[in-house]
Amino acid sequence: MADGELRRDPASRGPRDGRDAEGAGAGAGAVNDVEDAQESDAARRRRRAQFLRELHEAKQLRDRVQPRRARAARMRQQMRMRTFRW
Repeated sequence: MADGELRRDPASRGPRDGRDAEGAGAGAGAVNDVEDAQESDAARRRRRAQFLRELHEAKQLRDRVQPRRARAARMRQQMRMRTFRW
């Protein structure tokens, strides 16, 4: 299996959060739900930051490998910005 396939395969991951591994509702359920929500939010932000870093790195690599296409894209972006109305 390639590296990319491991990332996309949801079965290779564990449970999405700790609720499956722990018992559901033993006394302080509301407190655990709040902690789970904060933890999942932090995990989502970490995953998003990692994705954006990888995307930026991939764009830089593409620009280095295909300089003519990168220059054309820069020119198109500049034209869009010049013709944009505030």
